[in-house]
Amino acid sequence: MIGVILQPNYIPWRGYFELIGKADVFVFLDDVQYTTRDWRNRNQIKTQTGLQWLTIPVFQTSKFGQLIHEVEIDNSSKWYEKHLNAITRNYSKAPFLKNLVNY
Repeated sequence: MIGVILQPNYIPWRGYFELIGKADVFVFLDDVQYTTRDWRNRNQIKTQTGLQWLTIPVFQTSKFGQLIHEVEIDNSSKWYEKHLNAITRNYSKAPFLKNLVNY
């Protein structure tokens, strides 16, 4: 039996999905401390001018040791539209982009 335990990430790397695919049991490890400026709520995409950060705004408490599953997304700014536009603009020729955009 293969068990895989990973913390949730925004736009995970390819190997993340390969590990999940090989697992008999997969666990999201979200009851550990949320770390700022990390991959939980942000990632980079390649653009013609270099790498661009895509960051999901979140509400954080001032509590030290806030757990990942306690962090809430701040949807007051339309971050999701900006992210989708950036991905669409920079990956317009990607073979499966339409699956993402239509989702």
